[in-house]
Amino acid sequence: MSEKVENPSNSLDMLKWLVVVVLLGGVIAANTYYQEVSVLYRALGAVLLVVIAGFIASSTVKGSTFLTFAKESRMEVRKVVWPTRQETTTTTMIVLAATAVMSLLLWGLDGIIVKLVSFITGLGV
Repeated sequence: MSEKVENPSNSLDMLKWLVVVVLLGGVIAANTYYQEVSVLYRALGAVLLVVIAGFIASSTVKGSTFLTFAKESRMEVRKVVWPTRQETTTTTMIVLAATAVMSLLLWGLDGIIVKLVSFITGLGV
């Protein structure tokens, strides 16, 4: 059986997430309210507040879990053996040729079925 362990930092995390939401909402409100201020200053202020909100969010349990996941994902992407340009080009050409052949086959079958149905029903389509 799993026991539900109460996390002591849960209420602090909730407060941090509330601060993050208020900061991001403040960015939206300030951008709307201060439309007469230069776009450069508004953008710099927005970037600064988003970075601060990001640091606060990363200090929570879910934020640190996300950062760990992102680091592990990056390590896995580095392990991938990416195809060469020639392999990519060859595969693309094969897919295009197969698509063209299948489209011609389906077009021909559609034409045959239309002729067959028009013959059976007597309607000249």
